[in-house]
Amino acid sequence: MKLRKAVLIIHGFAGGTYDEEPISNYLQLNGYDVFQFTLPGHEKMMFNKITKEDWINSCKEHLDMLIYNKYNYICVLGHSMGGVLASILASEYKEVKKLILVAPAFKYLTFEEENFKFLNAVKNSSKLFEDYKTEEIISRLLQFPVSVIKEFTNLIKDYYDVPSKITTPTLIIQGKNDDVVPIKSAEYVYKTLKSKNKHLMLVDEVTHDVFKGKHVNEICFSISKFLRYGTYSYDKNRKK
Repeated sequence: MKLRKAVLIIHGFAGGTYDEEPISNYLQLNGYDVFQFTLPGHEKMMFNKITKEDWINSCKEHLDMLIYNKYNYICVLGHSMGGVLASILASEYKEVKKLILVAPAFKYLTFEEENFKFLNAVKNSSKLFEDYKTEEIISRLLQFPVSVIKEFTNLIKDYYDVPSKITTPTLIIQGKNDDVVPIKSAEYVYKTLKSKNKHLMLVDEVTHDVFKGKHVNEICFSISKFLRYGTYSYDKNRKK
């Protein structure tokens, strides 16, 4: 029977499918059926009455669709908040065979226990404004209603320990120049995972916008290699 391979990609808070377009295209060219969707509220940034349960349920519905359509090899890739959502899926679904977490947002900006002031953290991060266009920061973050930011922070708090329930082979990718999700978030996930096959890939000169910056080709190749072989080591002699 032919192996039907699917990759479900989950974007981050205030993001969209465009953020992961390079890896989506790369995996499709390498024989995977790639599925992306827009999280509730993100279609037109209409967040009224959106809850963290809406985000979780939407992810589960899309995964259930892949299972219903009899994909026998399902992988989930989550970026930023999508990494938290992808972790929830991997902890609950045995059908998830591989997990890729890109800058998983289990810690975010200045999030420390109960002291999380999202807007102040963004406004006070001068380095963040150096790495990203000011208008993008404003449109994506600073105009969000407090209720939605609370849903986002509660998602992180409520599922902070979910990595300890994951045994799925996992690749974590983190940019060393990420001023949105700190390296300590990726390190926390790596240490907490129960997976016997787990890898932490730290990439120089890469910000939170992982798939649009430097080394995107190396990152895409490493993800593809992990999905195929269960390892990610970068082969500098590979064919271009």
